[in-house]
Amino acid sequence: MTLIYLLSFFLFILYVGQLSTRIARRSLTEWWLTTFLLGVGSVILTGFSLSALYLTANTPVWAGSVFITATILSGVLSRLVKQERFSVVPLIRERWQTGREWFSGLSGYSRFLFAILFGTLALLAVTNLLLVLFTVPNEWDSMTGHLNRVMQYVQRGTMRHFGGTNWNIDTYPKSVCTLQIYSFLMTGHFENGFKFIHHLSYWTAIVAVFGIVQRIGQNRLSASFFCALTYALLPDFLMQSLTTETDIVLTAYLSVLLYMLFSYRNAEPKNVGTPSQPDSRYLYLAGMAFGIAFGHKITFALLLPSVFVIMIYTVFLSPSWAITVGRTWRLAAAIGIGVCLWTLPTGYLKNIEVFGHPIGPPTALKHQSVERAGSLSNLLEQGSRNLVRYGYDHVNLDGIRNLAIGAEINHTMRKPLVVLEDKLHLRLDEETDFSIQPFAFDRKFVFYNANPYWGVFGFGLILPLLVLVLIGYVRSTPHFFLAIALLLHFAALSYSAPYDPFKGRYFIETGLFGIMFLALLFLHPRTSVDSPGRMIWKSYVGLITVLGCLSAILCIFFNTRDLPFAWTAPDGRAFQSAFQSDRIKQMTIGRPDTYIPYKRFDELVPDSATVALATINDDYEYPLYGPHLSRRLIAINPFEKGLKPIPKEADYLFFDKSVIKPQPGDLRLGTDTTLRAAMIVPAEDYYLRKLKKGAGSKE
Repeated sequence: MTLIYLLSFFLFILYVGQLSTRIARRSLTEWWLTTFLLGVGSVILTGFSLSALYLTANTPVWAGSVFITATILSGVLSRLVKQERFSVVPLIRERWQTGREWFSGLSGYSRFLFAILFGTLALLAVTNLLLVLFTVPNEWDSMTGHLNRVMQYVQRGTMRHFGGTNWNIDTYPKSVCTLQIYSFLMTGHFENGFKFIHHLSYWTAIVAVFGIVQRIGQNRLSASFFCALTYALLPDFLMQSLTTETDIVLTAYLSVLLYMLFSYRNAEPKNVGTPSQPDSRYLYLAGMAFGIAFGHKITFALLLPSVFVIMIYTVFLSPSWAITVGRTWRLAAAIGIGVCLWTLPTGYLKNIEVFGHPIGPPTALKHQSVERAGSLSNLLEQGSRNLVRYGYDHVNLDGIRNLAIGAEINHTMRKPLVVLEDKLHLRLDEETDFSIQPFAFDRKFVFYNANPYWGVFGFGLILPLLVLVLIGYVRSTPHFFLAIALLLHFAALSYSAPYDPFKGRYFIETGLFGIMFLALLFLHPRTSVDSPGRMIWKSYVGLITVLGCLSAILCIFFNTRDLPFAWTAPDGRAFQSAFQSDRIKQMTIGRPDTYIPYKRFDELVPDSATVALATINDDYEYPLYGPHLSRRLIAINPFEKGLKPIPKEADYLFFDKSVIKPQPGDLRLGTDTTLRAAMIVPAEDYYLRKLKKGAGSKE
């Protein structure tokens, strides 16, 4: 049956691609983005419907129903846009030939730049695909919340609220779960199928960046390829392509939304020789992308000011007030429908019903939101510090500093910044009341290895070009609006939540705005590297490009979370290759002191057992489902709800000593206390209790 479902999975992708030829213009970029949008939109709506019918885990129903949803959606959209169908294969051949002609016509300098960028991406694309397919998920949030709740939904047959141990399980929007469940079921319960949507989002955002710059730069391929390739190698974006973190999926949705908005403003004429006319199809697709993005994650709210600024440039600015009103109501209607279909059903309304807030319980809000700052004056003061802290964090040789010599160079390079902070008495590392983890000028290896920022491309090219646009040295209207959008999102991240050294992953959306500034290297006469002469400027851009490529390679090949090869980190800790490490070892790499008890649990408890869990918010629960994800887990200590009775169907009880007092006969699973002092959140003292005499055992 797995083969049949896999066939259904690939047929669905092909089917959605075919449907998109009736919606998108004859553009390979637009076809890809429309296919992505239609595909995820169909799966999400299908998932909501099946959850209501308690069919979340029904693979045959999933296999057929997504085709129905896609057909209905595409039918509505195709009636609105009236696009003649085109064939994708000839289009690919045409674009391939265009690309070859473009590359052959480059100067020697440009050919060097693009050869090293394409070569680096090709190497990393193969490596990353292997890591996605053959290494298990192991991110903290996935182990406690994201993947844990996906398994609960599969076991329960519905995504209805149930009260899990971690507050994220019930409060986090559920749209991404539908995508993960669909790929998991269609691949025959393949665990790494959970990563499919995240890896696809990586490539989708790259394609979108290419398309946006094409719209901004009037089809200048050099500018488009350079921006797309450098964004693909941006450390924080690149690292998430291997994970089940949710920010990269939001980035893909945002990139599609921005592409549709810029395409609306810079639409090509429908017929050769006719003036360009804004095409309302882009407003409808933008509304769809908006609804899906808002339904994916509440942090999209922090992007709303930035998106609104882009809308001013692409939609609201027009020759007359009447035209603006006409455009606005179409976009507003599209967004309203998108929100009703893809945002409201995802869980925000249920959160209001259960917790009185669309985000979650008060405890979580006080820990991770503006409420932690207290008064407005303190928020403004500490938020301003965060603004500077994140600015400092961006000036780092991410990737390169994974090596000891790179860390030394990075430390030396940043000394002037440390001196400047001391002279200005900013107290960035002394004030801690609006910080989850205190700021440090030299972040710990565990923070920057897995969660880098923009690296050398960021402080070496993006930020200088941003400054040149803001001071008016480089005049480009779209880039001025992009600059405002970038600054608004940077500020939103700084003031909306406490400082967190793990927050590099949140800046991939900011980086989406920022990467567009690299187009100025080919579009603007004052910064162009295509102009004759300018050897110093060209040498600088070439150096940054080489260092950026090196940074990207070192980010992946020395990423302790998914190491392609065994390595000893600068802090002296030895790591196995992710391809050779056992499942529990790899999953507990972020909390190595939990390895011993979790490994013993896995050895003692049968794969088919039902286990009651008396654990706490920070405990990893996902690894306990077993190598085949076949154990049934029942949380009896839901977040802030108090301890519940042990269910009669449970064969075993896995518990923390802090939750349940051990009794004679309970097996202490042990923990590695030698690592306790080095842990950000130390492990609990774990126990196992056999509840039924007839329950099997592996020993």
